[in-house]
Amino acid sequence: MKVVIIIPTYNEKGNIDRLVEILEKDIFPKIKNHDMNILVADDNSPDGTADEVKRLMKTYHNLDLNSGEKHGLGAAYVRAMTYAIEKMNAEVMFEMDADLSHPPEKIPDFLKKIDEGYDFVIGTRYSQGGSIPSNWGLSRKMFSIVGNLVVRIILLKFSIHDWTGGFRAMKKEVFLKEKSELTAFRGYTFQVSFLNKVVRDGFKVAEVPIHFTDRTLGRSKIAPREYIIDLLKYVITTSIKEKIFGSFGKFLVVGGTGFLIQLIVYRIIINATTFPLGLSNLLSAQLAIFSNYNLNNLWTFKKEKSKNIFSYFGKMLVFFATSNTGVFFIQSGIVQLGEIMFGRQFPLPYVYFVFGTGLLLIYNFTMYRFVIWRRKPHK
Repeated sequence: MKVVIIIPTYNEKGNIDRLVEILEKDIFPKIKNHDMNILVADDNSPDGTADEVKRLMKTYHNLDLNSGEKHGLGAAYVRAMTYAIEKMNAEVMFEMDADLSHPPEKIPDFLKKIDEGYDFVIGTRYSQGGSIPSNWGLSRKMFSIVGNLVVRIILLKFSIHDWTGGFRAMKKEVFLKEKSELTAFRGYTFQVSFLNKVVRDGFKVAEVPIHFTDRTLGRSKIAPREYIIDLLKYVITTSIKEKIFGSFGKFLVVGGTGFLIQLIVYRIIINATTFPLGLSNLLSAQLAIFSNYNLNNLWTFKKEKSKNIFSYFGKMLVFFATSNTGVFFIQSGIVQLGEIMFGRQFPLPYVYFVFGTGLLLIYNFTMYRFVIWRRKPHK
C-alpha cells in the first residue's frame, strides 16, 4: 500500500530536516511491503520551514510539500490529507508531529495493525507500556492525564486510552467518511472529535504503546487555556447530543411509548380478570413489544434497519424472543414475586410493574444494540 506520513509544521525549520533524515535513512529502508512517502503540511511558516523542505525534496523524491494559510492543526490535517489522497494516491496516512516527540521507530508497528485489518491506529501514552516524559512538571503531567480521563468519562468511552495524542495511522476510507464533519475543528480538539466519529461509525481501532518524548527545539503550539475550554465544550455538547438525541435517547422515547401501551393493557387485564399479576404482565407486553420493534426499526436503529421482508420478520422473531425473555424472567418475575410476597392490593401491582420495567430497560437496550441492530464492522 502507498503510505504517506503527514507532518504539520509551523516554524519547525530546526526539526523537520532531522525528522525527514531519520525517516528516510533509518525507518523506511526497514519497511519492505509498503511504498513509504512523506508530506509536510506547512502553514506558511515565516522561519523558512518550507524552503528547508524544498531543499530536502531535491534529495528525496518521495517527499512532498503542501502549503496553506494558518488556520490551526485540524485545518492543516484536512487540507493535507485531501492532497495526499488526490495528488499522491495515498491508501494509508499517518499523523505525526515534526518535533520528534513521536517515536519514528514505532511506524512499522502501526502498519502491522493496518495489515491485520484495523482501520485506525493510535499511539497511546497511557496503557500497554506507553509513557509521557518523566521530566514534565507535575502540572503538565496532570493536564495531560486528567484531560484524557475527562474525555473518557464524559463521552463514556473507556476502551480507548489516549484521546488527545497526535501519532496516528488510518486508511483513506476513514478520512473520506469523516471529512465533511471535520472542517469545523481547527485546533487540537480536532484529534478528539476525529477519533469520536471514528468510534461512532464502527471503524476498527487499535492502540500501539509509545514513549512520548518532549521536544528539544522550538516551542509547543498548545495554548492550554484555549485548549481546555474548546475541548470541554466539545465533549460536553457531544455527550449531550449522543445521549439525548442519539440511539439511547430515541430508545427511551420508544420505550416510553411501549411503557404506556403496556400499562394500559396491564390495567385492563388486572381489573377484568383474576389472572396472576405475572401472567397479566406477560400478556400486556405483547402489543408493546410489537410497537417497540417497529419504532426502533424505523427510527432508533434506522441505519441498521431491515432492508427486506425476510430481514424484517427475521429481526422481529429475534426481537420477540429476546424481549419476552426479559419480560418473563425480569419484569413478570418481579411482578409475580411482589404479588406472592406483598399481595395485589392497590397500588402494589403498579409499583411492581414500574420497578420491573426499570430493570428491563437496561436489558432491552443491551440486546437491541448488540444483538438485533448490532453495527456491522466496516470492511
